[in-house]
Amino acid sequence: MLYITRNISIPLNEIELHSVRAQGSGGQNVNKVSSAVHLRFNIIDSSLPERCKMKLLNSGDSRITKNGELILKSQEHRTLEQNKEAALARLKNIIAESLKEQKVRKPTRISLMQKTKRMDLKTRRGNIKTLRKKVSE
Repeated sequence: MLYITRNISIPLNEIELHSVRAQGSGGQNVNKVSSAVHLRFNIIDSSLPERCKMKLLNSGDSRITKNGELILKSQEHRTLEQNKEAALARLKNIIAESLKEQKVRKPTRISLMQKTKRMDLKTRRGNIKTLRKKVSE
């Protein structure tokens, strides 16, 4: 089980992990060892709560396909096990972020003192600029 919160967890059989060859330089082992991991997680068919599914699907994340599948690639570590753990941790973070509620913005007003200070500063700057002009006869 992959535990996201106290109430939400995902069975590991819903997550597909495939080992692939990592990109980049790696010396003699690069063509022999598959140390990178492709993680595929079908959001629509998962056991996540409906509100979590909708938030993930509507997030506009480029890693989510049109079929509702989240695809992650992890290749930052040298071993397959570390890359698997990193991919699962990233999946956990993505789902946990989607569960967070955004704070409602409270509209604020500018105080009268701030408005008057701003207008005074503008008139002073304007006066300085008029004094820079050439004097006409």
